[in-house]
Amino acid sequence: MKKIFFVLVIVLSFFSIDTTMAQCPMCKTAVESSIKSGQNNVGKGLNDGILYLLAAPYLFVGALGVIWFKKYRAKQMNASDENLTAN
Repeated sequence: MKKIFFVLVIVLSFFSIDTTMAQCPMCKTAVESSIKSGQNNVGKGLNDGILYLLAAPYLFVGALGVIWFKKYRAKQMNASDENLTAN
């Protein structure tokens, strides 16, 4: 049941996505004007900011995964120690 719900949520999320522009109009204008003037530092700064914002959720989820794995592993180690001492 959970698997069907998960697949349904994924499929519905694909249908609900509208096509969007990659940048807001102000950012796009700033990058285009900086490129026309021969400077590319504004575009590089925006790209670095996008990568920073993209990495943050992955780092957060990764940290939660590591914490969960360590707790799960400690729980398994305690259970196996109890089984060894009971025998």
